[in-house]
This record gives sequence, structure tokens and C-alpha cells, in this order.
Amino acid sequence: MEKTIFRRIIKRQVRKYMQQSTLKILSETLGISVSTVSRALKNHPDISDKTKQRVKELAEALEYEPNNYAVQLRTQKSNVLGILVPYIDNFFYDTFIAAVEEEARKHGYTVLIMQSRDSVLLENDNLHLFRKNRVSGLFAAISVETQDMSFFDKLRESDIPVLFIDRVPEQAGYNKVCPPDEAAARIAAETIIKRNKKKVLAFFGHPHLSITRKRVESFTRTFAEKSPSSKLVIEYTENVVESKKEALNALILPGRPEVIFCMGDLILMGVMQAIHEMNLKVPDDIAVISISNGFIPTLFSPSTTYVETSGYKLGKLAFEQMLKSLQQKTISEEVFLEAVLVEGGSI
Repeated sequence: MEKTIFRRIIKRQVRKYMQQSTLKILSETLGISVSTVSRALKNHPDISDKTKQRVKELAEALEYEPNNYAVQLRTQKSNVLGILVPYIDNFFYDTFIAAVEEEARKHGYTVLIMQSRDSVLLENDNLHLFRKNRVSGLFAAISVETQDMSFFDKLRESDIPVLFIDRVPEQAGYNKVCPPDEAAARIAAETIIKRNKKKVLAFFGHPHLSITRKRVESFTRTFAEKSPSSKLVIEYTENVVESKKEALNALILPGRPEVIFCMGDLILMGVMQAIHEMNLKVPDDIAVISISNGFIPTLFSPSTTYVETSGYKLGKLAFEQMLKSLQQKTISEEVFLEAVLVEGGSI
């Protein structure tokens, strides 16, 4: 046991010596101080671009790699940013992750990605792993089961900023970057009203989520204010299979709806499967409008009219907010993307 501990100490000292020696070689070769070399490798703003380039080119030639583990032990943080989403195999979160990863690389960070599968137990296990790995910050979309925020609060108490995205807690005091939930639902409702569609079937997601409640409230309020005579039916479905089933049930009945609204891409896919199965023509037999990340509506002919809520744009905006949090410029703030109507031929 003592020999094992001794060997670990020796290896650690050797790594430290090799690290210091390489910095000294860089310093002596370039004729600058060790501290200047160190700051140039960290991309410090006080060091000129010319000096940074010289240092990095020589460091690359010498195959120098900074000892990130030592930095992590010293600072109690890593250069890793955590991303926690309900499902990775979701086009919205996939594009969000891509945007964050792009920005992370530019700023010297890597990303650690985990999914909760909408299980609060798995979510809490993942949060424990994020803390254990000393992530510098965390992007998180909460699960449908999340009510107790104490596990997230533990990260904040450890000086790890948490930025909630898409599915965010309703409580105030948290940093949030959100899709334009209310605006997107309002724009969709106004588009339906302008096209003089009176029989409306609207599919929304899980009723426990704040994102769903905000969209339902905005959608129904718009109809109450601008078209109170419209017949509005609200259904809640969570996936492609449920959406297809409920759409088929509605479409086979007499007096079927004139238009179907879909809160998201999974719902849209299920609805379109039902429409195609019944050999209905869009928009002649049934009109469709959706809130979407943007890719799924292009798969249909005609393409679906949708209100854009881009995961990629959300990722870019979220990273900006994370940088502010890492620099301790913000504590709690709620930021929204802009809602944009993209015209297709479905309504």
C-alpha cells in the first residue's frame, strides 16, 4: 500500500517537473518570461496576438499539453461545461448541443453531455456526476418529473452556474434562456385566425411542463380575444404515436377540424402520419401549422408553415449567457429568442 502511494507521488512530481521544464524551454527559446508563456497559452487578453501565435506554434512543435488535471485540483473546476437534456435523440436538443459545442471549442471548453430520459432519479444521478467532475457550468433542461430544485441548487452553492434552457423551472431566481413560448403560440393562433379557420384542433405537449402551459395559455387567449366564435379543441400528446392516434380519432369523425396546430416536431410527425394514412390533401382537406425547430416541416409536401423555435439559435444565445455567468456578470435573468413565422404551403 505504501509503495503504491509512493509511486503515485513520484509520478505526480515527474509530471510536474516535465510540465515546468517544457514551459521553461518555451520561455528560453522565445526570450520571454515563463509567466508570459503561461498566459499566452491560456489566451490571456494582455498578451499580443503575435506573441500568442509564436508561443502556440512552438508549443505545438514540442507537443506540449497543459496539465488540466492539476489546474482542476487547484481551481476546483475544470474546462468542461455540462449539458443535461431529457433526450439526446431529439432534433431540437441535437442542434442545441451542436451550437454549444461549437462555441465551447472557440473558448477553450469541452462539453459533457448527459440525458435524463425524463426520469428525475436519473436526472439527480447526472447532477451528482456533474458536481463530481467539477464542471465549470451547466446547461439544463429539466425532466417532466422535476419539482424539487434542491439538486440543482447544490451546484449553484458549489459556485457552478446553472443555466436552464427550453424546459425551465417556473420559480424566479434562476438563469433561463427560453424559446419564445408565448409569442410563438400567439403568432400561430393569429395565422389561423387570418386564414379564417374556425374549427381548430390544437395538440400540446406534457401538461406538467411550464413550456406547455405558457403556450396553451397564449394560444387560447389569442382566440378568446380575436376570434371568440372559433371552435377550439385542446389535446395533450407527448410523442409521435400518441399524436398520430389522437389525430386519426379526430379526422375520422364527422365535422372534422379545418386546421390542426402542433406544439412541436414530434407532434407534427404523428399528425402528418395520420393525414397521409387517410389520404387527405394538405391544405385542401386539412390545414396544418406547427411550432418547430425548422427541419421536420421541410420533409413534407407542401412544406409545413411553422413558427421557428431554433435549438441552434437557442444554443448560441445560451452560451452567451453562460459566459456572463462564468464572469459573474449575471445571477438570474430570463432571456427569450425571437419568434419568426416561416411560411409553407400547409395553411
